[in-house]
Amino acid sequence: MSQSIRAAIIGATGYGGAELIRLLQAHPFVHITSVISTSNAGAPLAEHFPHLQEVIVDILDVLDVDLIAGKADVVFLATPAGVSAGLSPKLIAAGLKVIDISGDLRLKSASDYEKWYKKPAASEEALARSIYGLSEVFGDEVKGCDLIANPGCYPTATLLGLIPAVEAGWIDPSTIIIDAKSGVSGAGRGVSLGVHYAEVNENLSAYKINKHQHIPEIEQALSRIAGKPVVTTFTTHLVPMTRGIMATMYATLTGEHTAEEFVEKYRQYYEGRKFVRIRPLGKYPSTKEVTGSNFCDIGFAVDERTGRVTIVSVIDNVVKGAAGQAIQNLNLMQGWDETTGLLFAPVYP
Repeated sequence: MSQSIRAAIIGATGYGGAELIRLLQAHPFVHITSVISTSNAGAPLAEHFPHLQEVIVDILDVLDVDLIAGKADVVFLATPAGVSAGLSPKLIAAGLKVIDISGDLRLKSASDYEKWYKKPAASEEALARSIYGLSEVFGDEVKGCDLIANPGCYPTATLLGLIPAVEAGWIDPSTIIIDAKSGVSGAGRGVSLGVHYAEVNENLSAYKINKHQHIPEIEQALSRIAGKPVVTTFTTHLVPMTRGIMATMYATLTGEHTAEEFVEKYRQYYEGRKFVRIRPLGKYPSTKEVTGSNFCDIGFAVDERTGRVTIVSVIDNVVKGAAGQAIQNLNLMQGWDETTGLLFAPVYP
C-alpha cells in the first residue's frame, strides 16, 4: 500500500459526494480521511445518508483549507457551481491535488462561463491550469496533473458518442442534433417543484431549451476535435427515473459509411478503454444496462434514405457522469490503471 493516498470530499452530503464515498470504499489505494459539508459540519454523515450507517462513521468536517491539507493528498469537489472557482486555487496553493466535479473549471473562456452559469468565473490562471478530464479522449493530459475539471454528465455521454465520428470526418459537425434525457438525480438533492414526485411521475418534460449550461462545454470539446467552431442543437429532457442519461444524436454523413463501419471505427477508437462498450450491429443500449457502473454503452444506425447517422449513448449520470469518472481521472493522475476500483458490473435489473 505504499502508493496509497488520502482523499477528502467537499460537498459530501450531495448525490455526487455520496457516490464518491460508495466507490472509494472499494478502491485499494485510497483512504477517505475527511468528509466536508459547509452547511452540516459537526453532524454524523449517516444523519444525512442513513445507508452509510456503520460504513462511514465520520463526523462532517468544516471547510478549512489548512485542516484539509493536513489530512489529505487529493480533494474531490462535489460542490454547487460557483464554489470551486474560488476554492480550487487555495487548495492547489496548499499542495493538494484537486478534482472538480462542478462546472467551474470546464470552460476555458471566463466570459462563456459567466454567460451560461450566471456566476463569476475562476481566474484565468486556474482555467489555464485545469485539464478537461474526459478520460477516454484526453486521458494522456490528465497523467501527472494536479487540477482536473471533471466533465458534466450530459457532455460525457454526448462527447463519447460523437468524438470518434467527428475526428474521422465521417459526419458534418454543423448538422449535429442532440436529444438528451436524464433521471432526476441529475438535478441534485435540493428540493424544488421541478423535481417534485407529483410533477415528475408519469411525465416527460423538456427543460433549459437552448439555455443549458452544458451546451458550451460540448461545443468547446467538439470544436477542439474538429479544428473549427462547432455549434450544436442540444435539448434536454427530464424522465421519471432516478439514474441514467440517454443521448440520442443525429448528424449528416459526409460520405457513404455503413453502420457496420461505425461499429468497427468506434471499437478501434476505444480499444483498450474498458469503460466504453460498443454494441453489435442492430443492438442499442438502454440506461438500466449501465446503472451503478462506470460504463458508457454506444450503438449506431445509419439511414441510407436520409444520409444521416443516429448514435445512441447511455451512462449512469452519477457514476460515469460524475463520481466514477472522477475516480477514473484520479487513477490516471496517479499513474494507476484507470479501471482500479471501478471494474464492477452494473446493477440489474
